[in-house]
Amino acid sequence: MIEILLAIFFITVLLLFLSSGIWVAISMIGVSSIGMILFTSRPVGDAMATTIWGASSSWTLTALPLFVWMGEILFRTKLSENLFEGLAPWLQKLPGGLIHVNVVGCALFAAISGSSAATVATVGKMSIPELRKRKYPEKILLGSLAGSGTLGLLIPPSIILIIYGVTVQESIAKLFIAGIIPGIMIALIFMGYVIIWSLLNKNKMPLTEENYSFLNKLSKSKQLIPVILLILGVIGSIYTGIATATEAASLGVVGSLILSYFQKSLNLKTFKESLLGATKTSCMIAFILAGATFLSLAMGFTGLPRNLAIWIQNMELSPYVLIFVLMIFYIILGMFLDGISAVVLTMAIIEPMIRQAGFDMIWFGIFLVIVVEMAQITPPVGFNLFVLQGMANKDMGYIAKSAFPLFLLMIFAVILIVLFPQIALWMPEQMIQNIN
Repeated sequence: MIEILLAIFFITVLLLFLSSGIWVAISMIGVSSIGMILFTSRPVGDAMATTIWGASSSWTLTALPLFVWMGEILFRTKLSENLFEGLAPWLQKLPGGLIHVNVVGCALFAAISGSSAATVATVGKMSIPELRKRKYPEKILLGSLAGSGTLGLLIPPSIILIIYGVTVQESIAKLFIAGIIPGIMIALIFMGYVIIWSLLNKNKMPLTEENYSFLNKLSKSKQLIPVILLILGVIGSIYTGIATATEAASLGVVGSLILSYFQKSLNLKTFKESLLGATKTSCMIAFILAGATFLSLAMGFTGLPRNLAIWIQNMELSPYVLIFVLMIFYIILGMFLDGISAVVLTMAIIEPMIRQAGFDMIWFGIFLVIVVEMAQITPPVGFNLFVLQGMANKDMGYIAKSAFPLFLLMIFAVILIVLFPQIALWMPEQMIQNIN
C-alpha cells in the first residue's frame, strides 16, 4: 500500500508541475528533490550534481546529436522533391497508386531523420500538393501520411531508441538493428491497407498515370541512389560490427554533408541552420534525460521501483496481461505527452517490472516504440496530427479519423510482435554471431 501512495505522490506532483507550464526536465528534477527531501536522508545537492553530470557525460549519448544533425542536414536538401519524383514511377501501377509514395517515402526518410514529426513534414511537404493535384481522396492521403510518419520513431537511426538504450543501459546498436524488420513489417502492413482500400473504393481513385520504361524509372530515381547508399552505409556498418552507433552517426553526418554539397543545397546559411537546429534538439533531449536519471535515482532511494515490482509480481499477472496493461497505459499517456517524455518519465518504474517478468529489454524497446508511435496519431497531443493540421488545412478531428485505421493496424503489429518476438530479436542475434 505504501508503494501505491508513493507512486500517487510522485505522479500528482509531477502532473502539477507539468500542467503549470514548467519544462519537463525541470519538473522531473523538482519532483525528485521533493521526494528525496521528504522520504530519504540522502543529501539532495550532492546526488543531483553527480547524477546529472553522469547522465550528461555518457559516451553512449554522443550518437544522439550526430544522428539529429544528419537529419537536419538532409532536411534542408532537395530530398523531399527527389523522394516523390524517384518513387512515383515505381509505385503508381500498384492498387492505390501514388498513395504508396507516402508510405515508402516515410520509411526512407525515417532511415535518415529518426524523428516522426520531421518525417511527416518532409514527405508531406511534397506529397500533399502532388497527390491533391492528381485528385487522390483526402481521407487515404492524410491517413496514410499520418500513420507512415510514425515510422520515424522505429526505423533506425531512431532518436527515441537512443534515449531508451541510454535509460535502460542496453546496446543502441542492437536496438537499431532490432527496429529494422518491425519497421519494414509495419510499412508493408500499411501498403496492404492502401491496396485493399483502393480496391474497395475504385470509383474514388484517379486513373493510372503515364507509363514509364525501365530506363526512365532508373533515370527518375538517380537522385535517390546516393541517399539509399548513405542509409545502407550507416545501418550496414552497425550490423556488420564495423562501427559502433556513434561511429556510424559520424559517417552519416559526413555523408549527408557530401550529398548536400553535390546537390548544391549546402551553403553557409544552411550549414548554420542545421547545426543550430541539431544543437537545440539535442540539448532539449539531454536535459530531459538528465532529469529522468535524477528521478530514477530518487525513486530508487525511496524503494518505489523495487516495491512496485514486488507488488505487481504478487498480483501474479501473466506476461501477456502485463504487456496489454502497459500498452493501454502508454497509449493513454501518449495522448498528453510526447514520446520522448513518456519514455523517460516512466522507465524508472516500468523497467524493474519488465525485467522481473522475464522480458528481453531489446524486445521491449521495440514494443514500447511501436506503442508510442500509436500515440503520435491520437488526439489531443498527437504530434503527427498537429504537423498535418498545419500542412493540410484540415481540422484535427478529420485527420484523426483518417489516421484511425492505421492506428488499428499498429495494434495488429503489436500483437504480432508479442506473439512472435523473433520479429524483433532475430537480426540482433545474427549481428552478435557476425561479430563473434
